Amino acid sequence: MSETVLIVDDDPVQRRLLDAMVRRFGYQALVAEGGDAALALLGGAQRIDCMVLDLVMPDLDGLGVLARMREAGMDIPVIVQTAHGGIDNVVSVMRAGATDFVVKPASPERLQVSLRNALATRRLAGELQRLKRSRDGTLSIADVITRSDAMRPVLRAAEKAAASTIPVLIEGESGVGKELIARAVHGSGSRRAKPFVAVNCGAMPENLVESILFGHEKGAFTGATDKHTGKFIEADGGTLFLDEVGELPPAAQVKLLRALQEGEVEPVGARKNIKVDVRIISATNRDLIADVKSGRFREDLFYRLHVFPISVPPLRQRIEDIPELARHFLARLAAEEGKRVHSIGADALALLAAYRWPGNVRQLENAIFRAVVLTDGEQLGVHEFPQIAAQIGPDAIAAQPMIDSSPAIAATWPDVREAVDLSSQHAAALTTPSLRLLDAQGEVRPLEDIEREAIRFAIAHYREQMSEVARRLKIGRSTLYRKLEGLGLDEGLRETAEKENATV
Repeated sequence: MSETVLIVDDDPVQRRLLDAMVRRFGYQALVAEGGDAALALLGGAQRIDCMVLDLVMPDLDGLGVLARMREAGMDIPVIVQTAHGGIDNVVSVMRAGATDFVVKPASPERLQVSLRNALATRRLAGELQRLKRSRDGTLSIADVITRSDAMRPVLRAAEKAAASTIPVLIEGESGVGKELIARAVHGSGSRRAKPFVAVNCGAMPENLVESILFGHEKGAFTGATDKHTGKFIEADGGTLFLDEVGELPPAAQVKLLRALQEGEVEPVGARKNIKVDVRIISATNRDLIADVKSGRFREDLFYRLHVFPISVPPLRQRIEDIPELARHFLARLAAEEGKRVHSIGADALALLAAYRWPGNVRQLENAIFRAVVLTDGEQLGVHEFPQIAAQIGPDAIAAQPMIDSSPAIAATWPDVREAVDLSSQHAAALTTPSLRLLDAQGEVRPLEDIEREAIRFAIAHYREQMSEVARRLKIGRSTLYRKLEGLGLDEGLRETAEKENATV
């Protein structure tokens, strides 16, 4: 799903123009006729990622809207536009909390850059805040990045679990974000000021499980040169997260069950037990019911842990989350790597949506990391995901629902095409981002046909900005114009080229 931009302007002509431009850039658009209507939309259920706000309006003007937003604690980026571009106006709106300022009539290129920068900055700030809250143990359910309907039951269950100290078992495939849900439950509950201690049960050596979980005294066994505080005692008053609890060996399951039943632990070599107050959240990627039936997992321990189960769906069942997750990973990783890449192309998003993601969200993050390291440009494309592209074909990409960027325009294409007067060939190019190399008989298509289709797509993709088309195709503009004529492209495209050439 693409990001949503709220357009606030009392002039219906300006609203229509801005609406067309915003949709043309690949975003969803909402419109409001004034400040009061804008505040009503901001306070509603619809998620809004950015706002284009007119400064001068009757009733509640732009400065009034900014003041109300600041009072309500809204941190949505706002781009203010006005016909009066004096320095005093600029200073006033920036002090009031605006992200950027544009003067009417703003060119599409200027508005697109402003929107792109505002959204990228917000994504990076949000990612940094999430990392800080995760480190402090205050990550909340609202910090979980999702726009998928499949995740709504998960978040509702997490909210109910956070309001209690009930034991929670989070089930799901490896990499779906089980620890993130556990941290959100802890950070949204009454124990958020207390420790959140995570332990991977599958990574503990079998002979050290008891020592790691419950601690040991100095000299309790060979190599115990110092006293060790176990994970249960570390988490006293807070939450203990037992990741991959299904990997615990049978002997450790007995000791864990006793600790949960008695509310106390016995460190190895200690003379007395220690009382602990710990909330247990466990997670597994195994089918524990099957393990219970096979005798691999204790039935009594299962019922101690499986009090409030939460099942997290795999990423392939919530592809609406892929664009949002990819953007947030891109913002953080680009900043960490010092790269100027700011967006992901529509073709790359279609590729990511077509992939099955056996490693789920963790694999997606690693794929974005690799793409950021590979790229030399400002946008990630298909070429930055060679391993994924090699595993799926163009038919799988074409079969995916339109979820973002240029393909997202297809959902409302008739309205956008009418507003910006694009040809049907442009619409076809934008909704078919793959290039066919074979004809209907299975033979390789002539090079002239492939070149004609590639140029048509490039012109549509870069919104008839012929200089940008030539630069991306790595040919001169004069060469591009000769090809337009030589390949017999329609008159409308050549007129666009000639018009731009006349203005340069």
